[in-house]
Amino acid sequence: MRIRNKPWAKEELELSEIYVKNPEEIKGKWKEQFKNNNPIYLELGCGKGYFVKKAGFQNPEINYIAIDLIDTILGVANRNIQEEFENKKITNILLVRYDVEAINNILDKSDDIERIYINFCNPWPKPRHKKRRLTHTRQLEKYKQFLKKNGEIYFKTDDDGLFKESLEYFEEVGFKITKITYDLNEEPNFWDNIETEHEIKFKNEGIKIKAGIFRLS
Repeated sequence: MRIRNKPWAKEELELSEIYVKNPEEIKGKWKEQFKNNNPIYLELGCGKGYFVKKAGFQNPEINYIAIDLIDTILGVANRNIQEEFENKKITNILLVRYDVEAINNILDKSDDIERIYINFCNPWPKPRHKKRRLTHTRQLEKYKQFLKKNGEIYFKTDDDGLFKESLEYFEEVGFKITKITYDLNEEPNFWDNIETEHEIKFKNEGIKIKAGIFRLS
């Protein structure tokens, strides 16, 4: 995702109460960070926060960790989340700047992550780049190290090739495909869907959204 530099973003992010500066020190202790025993869901590649702001606001009984790699994007996400909550105290969302490829440095089994959201990740279509996909087998094996038994991955994409190959990735590493659709817009009851900015854009362009739920047995 390309975004113009926002000079204010890094400073605001560093001052935000929902930004985690030292995620490696919290490995195995995320429940303590949230100060409750509510379920923890993880969003990988949260972008500007359009998904997590609505998910967190609508589901106060769920804790959300939202991860991205770029300060500017997370700064925008922080503003969007604060606006969604209208400056009310936010207790169930934490923002983390981290490389998903090294995610096992900040999470382990004792964190009991119940669900992972992967929304419109980079499809990395060139063969030499496919290992960078957030749904590649290499990454899925990492998620298995902290996703609890029967935990699920919710995945959405506009990219046909990525979706087709991701179905193979999930099966290869032992995830059960519990539900899939090749046109999410035509199945309003598929799940309690929260549209992202990308999803709205693609839908307006007539691009079908592919989605699936994958369970770790």
